[in-house]
Amino acid sequence: MPFTLANLKHSAGARTSSKRVGRGAGSGHGTTAGRGTKGQRARSGGRRGLAAIGLKRIMSRIPKHRGFKSIHPKAAVVNVEVLQERFDAGAIITPAAILEKRLVRDTRGPVKILGQGTLTKAFTIKGCDVSASAKEKIVKAGGKIE
Repeated sequence: MPFTLANLKHSAGARTSSKRVGRGAGSGHGTTAGRGTKGQRARSGGRRGLAAIGLKRIMSRIPKHRGFKSIHPKAAVVNVEVLQERFDAGAIITPAAILEKRLVRDTRGPVKILGQGTLTKAFTIKGCDVSASAKEKIVKAGGKIE
């Protein structure tokens, strides 16, 4: 038989009929109609007032199966070895200066300086988070953190 618009059908299991609840005890979905027994959620219009109550607690209990976006953005990281290469001695390093040199993509979140590599130039760091190892290297090289 040729394949035409007249004989198109959905694949098996693609279309299921809706569950007909409250159609008598013999149907298997009678009496409480799948709503459990009593309580606000068993009533008509019962779930409306429950949404905002304890929402944070409810949200924290739900497993993050499809990922999770934190309200606290992750810090963009830059190592001291990169600062050594890209900045001149005595430079004032701010998140804007780091963005200008294209060491980070954007400065919506914080910028953190990490201590990987060696540092011989003295820098002044302003408005950036600094790790303990990076702080040690910057101060040792004669720089300062404000």
